[in-house]
Amino acid sequence: MVDKITIGSRGSKLALRQANWVRDRLQQSFPNTVVEILVISTKGDRVLDVSLPKLGEQGKGLFTKELEDALFAGKVDLAVHSLKDLPTELPDGLHIGAICEREDVRDALVSRERGLSFATLRPGAVLGTSSLRRQAQLRAARPDLTSTPVRGNVDTRLRKLEEGQFDALVLAAAGLKRLGYHDRITEYLDPEFVLPAVGQGALAVETRADDDETNQFVNSLEDRNTRIACEAERAFLRGLGGGCLVPIAAHATVDEVEVSLSGLVSSPDGSEIVRGAKSGARRSAAQIGLSLAEELLSRGAADLLAQGSGQATRS
Repeated sequence: MVDKITIGSRGSKLALRQANWVRDRLQQSFPNTVVEILVISTKGDRVLDVSLPKLGEQGKGLFTKELEDALFAGKVDLAVHSLKDLPTELPDGLHIGAICEREDVRDALVSRERGLSFATLRPGAVLGTSSLRRQAQLRAARPDLTSTPVRGNVDTRLRKLEEGQFDALVLAAAGLKRLGYHDRITEYLDPEFVLPAVGQGALAVETRADDDETNQFVNSLEDRNTRIACEAERAFLRGLGGGCLVPIAAHATVDEVEVSLSGLVSSPDGSEIVRGAKSGARRSAAQIGLSLAEELLSRGAADLLAQGSGQATRS
């Protein structure tokens, strides 16, 4: 058995909460193994004055590259990521050793004035979110609202809300719950209303593919249903070409027999949305994701993706 394991993690409060969750589960399963956390700063933690879409292709691996470099260098044995931050194509030699049981997949509204829902926000209310995916879907539902990008960790965003910079925020429910801020949530947004990000709510444990000892060690964290759902979602994103230049969303559910996947591609303002759904056998999760991507591309998503790439090139 491994004597010592080092986990690589970003330094944000949420990232450390997630890394500590993984460490505690591993420590429970292997009490004789020392499990420690090494904090590593990523570019995404340092570049806070530029919105993610404006970074374009530079945004790939924004929150993961330095952690992966530490894996290759042997400084850490595994890295804990929010799966939605992890690119669909990993560097040669690395893989996802485990996907943990998923937290709440929904987005959540946090309003400055308690008791308000998305539907009851005043016309012209300022809505803060860093996600093109959220902005597009929310604009489609309520074009009368003003959507404004917001960067920073969850605590920083909540502070900006309290200072009056925004009337409401839209954040991942999973992050709020992991930080103990579930009581700040004023409304959960149903996935049928706002389709989540690919991999939202799931934690990925990235390891070196040839590190057999560590891979066996982290296998205790694996949740098979979450793995299957996320395989479908990530295959959908991969089939579209990945990236964060245009709004892309997907959500898969899994039962004992099949996986059901919904996905969409949108224009940034939500005026054009191409949406679809597919289902099939659990063992075909990746094929279902790729098939849905091909369908949406043929129905207009290719044009939306091309427009997004053109805008990024000109910016």
